[in-house]
Amino acid sequence: MAEGNLLVRGGNVLQADGSLRLVDLEIQAGLIKACHEISPSSWDGLVLEAHGLTVMPGVIDPQVHFRDPGLTHKEDLISASRACLRGGVTAFLEMPNTIPPTISAEALEAKLARAAAVSRVNYGFFFGACGDCSNLEALKDPGNACGIKMFMGSGKGCLDCGDIDGQERIFATGNALIAVHAEDQERLLQRRETLLKQYPNPAERPPDLHSQVHDPEAAMLATKRAVEFSNRYKRRLHVLHLTTGAEAEWLRHHKTALISTEVTPQHLLLDSNAYALIGSHAQMNPPLRTSADRELLWQALLDGVIDCIATDHAPHTLEEKAKPYPHSPSGMPGVETALPLMLTQVALGRCSIGQVSNWMSKKPAELYGIKGKGVLEPGWDADLVLVDMEHSRPVLREELVSRCGWSPFEGWELIGWPVATVVAGVVGYERGQFNEACRGNELQYDKII
Repeated sequence: MAEGNLLVRGGNVLQADGSLRLVDLEIQAGLIKACHEISPSSWDGLVLEAHGLTVMPGVIDPQVHFRDPGLTHKEDLISASRACLRGGVTAFLEMPNTIPPTISAEALEAKLARAAAVSRVNYGFFFGACGDCSNLEALKDPGNACGIKMFMGSGKGCLDCGDIDGQERIFATGNALIAVHAEDQERLLQRRETLLKQYPNPAERPPDLHSQVHDPEAAMLATKRAVEFSNRYKRRLHVLHLTTGAEAEWLRHHKTALISTEVTPQHLLLDSNAYALIGSHAQMNPPLRTSADRELLWQALLDGVIDCIATDHAPHTLEEKAKPYPHSPSGMPGVETALPLMLTQVALGRCSIGQVSNWMSKKPAELYGIKGKGVLEPGWDADLVLVDMEHSRPVLREELVSRCGWSPFEGWELIGWPVATVVAGVVGYERGQFNEACRGNELQYDKII
């Protein structure tokens, strides 16, 4: 049989309405051809047995940092895309803060070429906005980028877009989607200076000092400003990794059709108490908040105020994470654990499997206009994951594929681990074994404005 031809036999296949149906999926040339009721088949090609498993659309992770090029001691496109396969992620959108940063057509093309050669899953990339507005002309036509990334706060080097006038100029230029890291840079710098003076001795700094430096007001200031600019310039806006209940409740009343947002599993399942348990492994930007914030984020997600889930996969080595604050870097890995973390919430009755698939597959595809992805129907791309909803397994450091080699969820007992992951009809991962010949494709986007 030709590559991309596959029969997924005997699984409970998730339907577009959120129900499960016992059917075979017939895949030809990387596309779903038909969904058959279970019956004797004349298929004589490759078969993937799915008996006792749930078949879902592959996860689309719309925010990752894969560190390639320039920071590949933390992660690279090979290790990251293998981690994606293990986690049931069949497509990703990667951020521009690499070395060099993705702020030119040449840098974007270099990333696309690298991914075409080595990525085991489908791939797309953001185009970075420069804080000094030196690449405004390039932002008018960012090529086959999924959108523009703006670091309103926490940006480094040329990607620091903390200047408010510069932010407005970026919103006023071009018409591509703008995804913002919504923290107010001026407030972050003031908070950091003030609080570090209060605790000059690193040994006396409270475990959650990072969450105090990156306080909720810094997030709210930036989110409100981004929405103001979106309204003023009729610009498609995506607010990345929402963290505070106050932002979620404000957006409940101020979101327009041009505005969307996301949340990470970390901010749904961890809070600032985690610092006392796992130290700097809990440090990320924007930071973990209170348990009350977690509950408000959950409610906003269930209500549709928050549109989708992303991991913000941002790995650092254990040695880097062990540095004293504020020298410990912010970020944590996530692509291997996000799906089982959320499916464990299904098993606990917090949400349905249809909702998880909507948040992690269908909605990311819709928000970014990704063609052919997000549902399992005839004519759509055959990107899918088979998960085990009957048995649980712990997160074990020795089993992790990400180069950084750790997880903030180490030891958590999770259900819904991927048993097999399929990319364009090719089995890229099955029961702990990787098909190193599996390759993803460059994502294509419909105009979404």
